[in-house]
Amino acid sequence: LISGCLVTTQESTASQENMPEIIIGSDDFPPFNYSDENGEPAGIDVDIANEALGRLGYKPVFTKIVWDDKDKDLENKEIDCLWGCFSMDGRENDYKWAGPYMVSRQVVAVNENSNIKKLSDLSGKVIAVQASTKPEDIFLNRMNPAIPLVKDVYSLENRKLLFTSLGKGYVDAIAGHENAMNVFVQSNEEHFGVLREELSVSELGIAFSLDNDSGIDKKLTGVLNEMRADGTIQSIAEKYGVDVSMAVWGN
Repeated sequence: LISGCLVTTQESTASQENMPEIIIGSDDFPPFNYSDENGEPAGIDVDIANEALGRLGYKPVFTKIVWDDKDKDLENKEIDCLWGCFSMDGRENDYKWAGPYMVSRQVVAVNENSNIKKLSDLSGKVIAVQASTKPEDIFLNRMNPAIPLVKDVYSLENRKLLFTSLGKGYVDAIAGHENAMNVFVQSNEEHFGVLREELSVSELGIAFSLDNDSGIDKKLTGVLNEMRADGTIQSIAEKYGVDVSMAVWGN
């Protein structure tokens, strides 16, 4: 099944050269979106986009954006959509959504020798998040009473600075999507760990502007549902080492 799905993806990509383009705004967010050793877009979202949009007759073109400027880029039509491990939850009315196509837990990472062992231990601590992301909303607005009141929330534009800040001890903890946190932690297992308790579980989708009347959001949702049903999304997730039982419904 995995082999068959990957062949389909490769054939889909090869046939996209003469298709109309969809410009996708994203940032560096392994394992969902990053640049490979040749400087080409790679990752879960890239593979899913190639397959899904290829089935619809489009060629996806990923362009790196400053994530905090995403709404401005979308409004100015510099990009057609946002696709980069983007949580739909709480933003349902802000965009026209395609999806959801996967789920992702929002989690907290800490230094290995930290006395933070559970979410309640974050009370009075300093935490860093990426600006304009779901974890920022969780800690700043505290709609969930289970979320402790922290001392400070540092909202950083560059996601990579989260890991630097934690490693240098500038913050007590950082928060983000589980799969992205795991990529970091697994390459630094002797220094960092992830709390077992989750902040939330988010549905991931592709965001189009509210004034986009092309109908592509609905068409793309249909294709993504097909890809979940036929195992393509599961195969792509497994290719990047993502736990399918947590990432995709129906497993």
